[in-house]
Amino acid sequence: MSHVEDELTSQPECWARAGGAATAHGRALPAQGERVAIVGCGTSYFMAQAAAALREGSGQGETDAFAASEFPYGRSYDRVLALTRSGTTTEVLQVLTELKGRTPTTAVTADPGTPVMDAADEVVVLDFADERSVVQTRFATTALTLLRAHLGLHSDDVVVDAGTALSAPLPERLVDRTQFTFLGRGWTVGLANEAALKMREASLSWAEAYPAMEYRHGPISVTTEGTVAWMFGSAPQGLDEQVRATGGSWIESALDPLAELIRAQRLAVAVARARGLDPDRPRHLTRSVILAP
Repeated sequence: MSHVEDELTSQPECWARAGGAATAHGRALPAQGERVAIVGCGTSYFMAQAAAALREGSGQGETDAFAASEFPYGRSYDRVLALTRSGTTTEVLQVLTELKGRTPTTAVTADPGTPVMDAADEVVVLDFADERSVVQTRFATTALTLLRAHLGLHSDDVVVDAGTALSAPLPERLVDRTQFTFLGRGWTVGLANEAALKMREASLSWAEAYPAMEYRHGPISVTTEGTVAWMFGSAPQGLDEQVRATGGSWIESALDPLAELIRAQRLAVAVARARGLDPDRPRHLTRSVILAP
């Protein structure tokens, strides 16, 4: 079993622990009504998108998400929250350093022995969700679970769904497809972006992601019999029929959308194996991006 397979299968346990840890870390996380920005890179940026949409959508405060490299320093926030598995990512550290003494910051990380511990004002360490793999799975979803629990949007049912996502067979013949399109609405747009990234990283697949209705505004034109369109959450009425009319395959389930992401992670590994690739060794990638000064 690869590192990424081992780590993705441990997610139900990690989520259960994160749900219980939210109360203990509550003072470090954004308070009700604060104006917040959440930053990250790669997978962490997509988790930031999901968390920001959840927080603002639940009426707990205006919340923006940015790739750390694109953070708008001219804007004013009550708190900036950084997601960084490694605690060493150059762009994230730059944001935290630039904001030191100006804006309160919190970092969620997996490694307490890294520079982020000094760069952020507050740190939440999820070391039980750290990973050896380059391809992120459990740290990202555990960090999002922590934030969902902090917002009062996590339940034991999500952990149960995660177990189902691991045990139930994947739909047949998916590994033979040549194009994967992931769709979301609201907070699940970030999950769709992350699912597409997993397919690209682990299996070198042609994978895209869109807000569900934006898919109808052009991208559906390249959908063929070799395409899988995978919906996170409830689809707009009629979209499934429009995809099937192209000859493409449609996937939608009743699982919690975060648990549904586990199924996409499993698919990425399965496609990699079918193509003779090692999902622990994604092409041109490293576990942390550290830019030379």
